[in-house]
Amino acid sequence: MPRTRTDRPRRRPDGRHAPAAASGLLLVAAMLSACSGTPGTGGSPVDDTIALLLPDAKTARYETFDRPMFEARVAQLGDYEVLYANADQDAAKQQQQAESALAAGAGVLVLDPVDANAAVSIVSSANAKGVPVISYDRLVAGGDLAYYISFDNEKVGVLQAAAFVEGIRAEDEGGGILMVNGSPTDSNAALFKQGAHSIIDDSGLRVLAEYDTPGWNPEKAQEWVSGQIAQHGGAIVGVYAANDATAGGAIAALRVANVDPLPIVTGQDAELSAIQRILTGDQYMTVYKAIKPQAELAAEVAVKLLHGEEVTAPLEIQGTPATLLDPVAVTIDDIMQTVVADGFWTVEDICTPAYADACEAAGIG
Repeated sequence: MPRTRTDRPRRRPDGRHAPAAASGLLLVAAMLSACSGTPGTGGSPVDDTIALLLPDAKTARYETFDRPMFEARVAQLGDYEVLYANADQDAAKQQQQAESALAAGAGVLVLDPVDANAAVSIVSSANAKGVPVISYDRLVAGGDLAYYISFDNEKVGVLQAAAFVEGIRAEDEGGGILMVNGSPTDSNAALFKQGAHSIIDDSGLRVLAEYDTPGWNPEKAQEWVSGQIAQHGGAIVGVYAANDATAGGAIAALRVANVDPLPIVTGQDAELSAIQRILTGDQYMTVYKAIKPQAELAAEVAVKLLHGEEVTAPLEIQGTPATLLDPVAVTIDDIMQTVVADGFWTVEDICTPAYADACEAAGIG
């Protein structure tokens, strides 16, 4: 396993609970040392430390998948130390974590920014020290980036909106929709919204109101949707939610207001709770993004950069070598062929006793 420094409990790469690591202060200089040596199979001495800086814990994927999968791949590649930090949706905290990682001797930063614009200063600090930065999942708004890996984020919005429009038309209802978008500081959120509008704007659906959710906070999404229910009531036939966390907030608001039947609700990230909501009919769809290849490629690129090796990519985005992976829409008809087939979730994960009847009705088992 990589020698990991962290302040959060770890999970296994398959998403199941693993014993919690001993807690401690993250990236405290007294506990960290900048190491050098000859990692892997040989070569000239290089720094053996990689910093993985993730943006929040409210989005379940980061702690459940991205982090453990990244760490597992690093461990396969050699004896490297991973400095891990989660910013809890605080850009200033992420800046401090990055500075601590650089002071501790990190040779590469893998950065998923809380705020794409604020994170430019992190990249500049790293550049000044000759430390390459991989922009992970979200594109930093500037600086000299060594690599960018994410998904086709505009396509995510297109997939969400296409399924959304189809679902509403299948219900043959009038009325209007709400749009619960992502965080205004997340560069991906703008792409999700752009992709969604490219479909919704030509669909004939009426957008009653639209909201950019600060920090992707599901409580904020719930509060806003509650206000819109009070204003528009039964006119709401659908809620475009940009991810599963905000979808959960929207659905909670609808439940509290005793809205029945629930309108069509979208999501993203294929969180376990979202898959289960799809089975019960509370949520219409989500978007599955195969995180394992994303996390593993980031790990492989990070190790190459530690050794000063040249990295190549199929694309160039804003002057940065880039890889964009394909997202996949998931409705109740696609669960077995997507998240289960890939081992993202197992039938046992999904079909707990509370969802056994829904699983049987959907042919999952």
